[in-house]
Amino acid sequence: MPHSLANDLSALRTAFAGYAGRWPEEAEAAAQFLELLDDAQDPFERARLAGHFTASSWLVDRSGTRVLLTHHRKLDRWLQLGGHADGDRDLARVALREAEEESGLTELIVEPELFDLDRHWIPERGDVPGHWHYDARFVIRAGGEEDYVVSEESHDLAWRDIDAIADDPASDESMRRMAHKWLLRNG
Repeated sequence: MPHSLANDLSALRTAFAGYAGRWPEEAEAAAQFLELLDDAQDPFERARLAGHFTASSWLVDRSGTRVLLTHHRKLDRWLQLGGHADGDRDLARVALREAEEESGLTELIVEPELFDLDRHWIPERGDVPGHWHYDARFVIRAGGEEDYVVSEESHDLAWRDIDAIADDPASDESMRRMAHKWLLRNG
């Protein structure tokens, strides 16, 4: 294993363990992510059909009161921006790249510490069987313009009030969890 690859995996191991320490109620999720790191089949490639790493962004505006969400084209739900690692072992970089690609925003700033972990099922679509996404989520802050561009991956994008997401029972459970974490951290 090349030295840099070992360092990337060591940094992820430390990040997942640190996350479990900060959020003990989510220690089981962190353990699942740690277990995936040791899989013989590369978990950073989407070809690992049992499940693989993805990365997402909790993309907040300059005021820290709104988050940019996508009305996801394939899943038809309002979610955070993100996507597949596609071989990249730096999941913070993946989250930043996906945020830039899906929003058209520039001057984004990624916080290196894991913000949230979420393992969720992706249903079968076409010739791709149902599988697990192990999604590492990072805070990304808007640094410049906040006028986004809707990409082909989305029906729409919208800045949403974080307080409203936290209080909305119709919101995705993981979205509410991230909103509560953000409010706890920045309240």
